[in-house]
Amino acid sequence: MSNVTNVLLCGVGGQGVLLASEVLALVAAEEKAQVKQTEVHGVAQRGGSVVSHLRFGDLVYSPTVRTGTGDILVAFERLEAVRYGHYLKPGGLMLINDIEVMPGQMGEYQPYPTGIIEFLQSKAFQIEEIPATALAKAQGNSKVGSLIILGALSSYLDLSQEAWERVIRKRIPPKLVDINLQAFKVGVEMAQARAQAAVDRAE
Repeated sequence: MSNVTNVLLCGVGGQGVLLASEVLALVAAEEKAQVKQTEVHGVAQRGGSVVSHLRFGDLVYSPTVRTGTGDILVAFERLEAVRYGHYLKPGGLMLINDIEVMPGQMGEYQPYPTGIIEFLQSKAFQIEEIPATALAKAQGNSKVGSLIILGALSSYLDLSQEAWERVIRKRIPPKLVDINLQAFKVGVEMAQARAQAAVDRAE
């Protein structure tokens, strides 16, 4: 039986997807035997789609998550969850930042699709929406949304909080460490509060 964890992170250029993927890879490398990662970011600088595949466990042969085998999909924007949802296994977990980023337009204008969350729910995925962008703005820096997302993600992975903090301190520039650690903590606390609320409802 495989003990490999398969994670995809996706969004658009400028949202911090690649930084988040790198931090996750470094944390996993501290606590797991093998980590493999790959990414595609084409015209990311212009707001194009960005996706990073990351796999970690005792024995990992390939960095690429096969279609229908992903354990967790982390979408930094709603439409990207639809774009890469087919990588998730049945019942897989989607963490979705609840913002809408309009794709670049070519030709006739097309409005942003509606009913995205309902569509994804119809596929029987586990879905958690994260108000990461709003929470980041409340922290005084809209750029720390990726760390809020990582904080929420950490609650679903068997990786120690100590490892997360060590990597964040190493990877983030010193002058920005404190606000990023605080953002990470906001994400952790939000996920923990939701988990406790779910337990309370079940009782």
